[in-house]
Amino acid sequence: MLKPTEADKELKLGANLTPGPWEQHSISVAKNARLIAEKTNIMDPDKAYVMGLMHDIGRRAGIKGILHIFDGYDYMISIGQEELAHICLTHSFPIKDINTYFGNYDCSPGQKDFLKQFLKNKEYNNYDTLIQLCDAISLPNGACIMEKRFVDVALRHGLPDFTMDKWKAYMNIKKYFDTLCNCNIYTLLPNILENSSTSLI
Repeated sequence: MLKPTEADKELKLGANLTPGPWEQHSISVAKNARLIAEKTNIMDPDKAYVMGLMHDIGRRAGIKGILHIFDGYDYMISIGQEELAHICLTHSFPIKDINTYFGNYDCSPGQKDFLKQFLKNKEYNNYDTLIQLCDAISLPNGACIMEKRFVDVALRHGLPDFTMDKWKAYMNIKKYFDTLCNCNIYTLLPNILENSSTSLI
């Protein structure tokens, strides 16, 4: 596993290759994941932080749809980081169904088949679900309530048939971490009140 300082450098290198809001989003995911992991008392906050920083690292290869998760997986494998490679694939799938991605399927049929088998065989752990949760509530400048992100994504991508099931999956993950942390996880996160009260339009 990369050390936090090493992951910081990898993110900065990636953002230099393809600048964009994904860099600050990744930092926000990482910080929020660390705060929640600290509160659980059973997770490694530094590991959660690193996974948050690296979940979208495939965006270093350019502006893409689902292909960014494969770019991230391939890059992490190339530097010997298999566990981080897995996070690149799992972060978009709180439901283990390859047809529940919000966005463009710009991958090859072979990549789609690989992902289908990977998700089928992958047993999610607390880190997989934590990064899924933090990805769903993290804006570039901090956290927001999940429902605001739901609306933001719906405005950009519409409401596919799987939308309600995916929303329920995210809400169940939040409920799980609320229980694990013995509090509403929103109380742990920065800027959540300000971000949640700001208009999307």
